[in-house]
Amino acid sequence: MKNRSTLPMWVAKTGYIVMSLVFCAAGIACIANPGLSAAVIGRALGVAMILFGAVKLVGYCSRDLYRLAFQYDLGFGLLLMALGILVLLRPAGVLDFIFTALGIVVLTDGLYKVQIAVDAKRFGISAWWLTLALAIAAGAVGLALVFRPWDSARVLTILLGAALLAEGILNLCVAVSTVKIVNHQQPDIIEVTAFEVEDE
Repeated sequence: MKNRSTLPMWVAKTGYIVMSLVFCAAGIACIANPGLSAAVIGRALGVAMILFGAVKLVGYCSRDLYRLAFQYDLGFGLLLMALGILVLLRPAGVLDFIFTALGIVVLTDGLYKVQIAVDAKRFGISAWWLTLALAIAAGAVGLALVFRPWDSARVLTILLGAALLAEGILNLCVAVSTVKIVNHQQPDIIEVTAFEVEDE
């Protein structure tokens, strides 16, 4: 039987790692320079969410060995792309929306990654506890971004940066620890056993 192509898996894993690093860099930029304009933040996040959403869709279709990292990425990828498009349409006028939307995204992703960490433990993946800890931390930051206990734009931008950084580190950990690519992986098949019924 012909082996399954590993190209989609490599594209998904590489894209996950690259976009995670982009989110980390964006988070650090927001923390280091909280005076960034809403237009700059909106355009950058809009493009990043669309690209990451596309990567998630590729990941969902790639069917890596463990099938942990990408199992929720069909709906989540579409959601990211839709939010990215909405943000790009009005990058300067939707700062409140950006905070809330990204907070919900990070919180939701953190909750999904908690499930992935639990599943990873069942698979015997040693770094499951790190994924769990990062998922809880990211979820907490996302929750804070949704409720926004501070009114200062600079503080909120720093909190946004922390959310991006947490999301980037979390996805980087998941991509490295749970995406297993095997060159000789076989296509999915359903074995059917046929029984011959004799006429009486």
